[in-house]
Amino acid sequence: MKLRGVLATNLKRFRLAAGLSQEELAHRADIDRTYVSSLERGRYSASIDMLESLSMALGIEAAQLLVVPSANSEA
Repeated sequence: MKLRGVLATNLKRFRLAAGLSQEELAHRADIDRTYVSSLERGRYSASIDMLESLSMALGIEAAQLLVVPSANSEA
């Protein structure tokens, strides 16, 4: 899996585990909801600064967004 796909998978997984909508995550990270959607679909890549903003909004370490998930991983 390419890193962009890893980010997409993990972002959605952690967002859902936190019980957040795309809109709420976007609000907390001070970005547009459509950008969150595009990241979750692997359409866009994210900067280091964006990874930091998203991870802070999710209450996780930024590195967790880039770890290849195992087949049976849960947030």
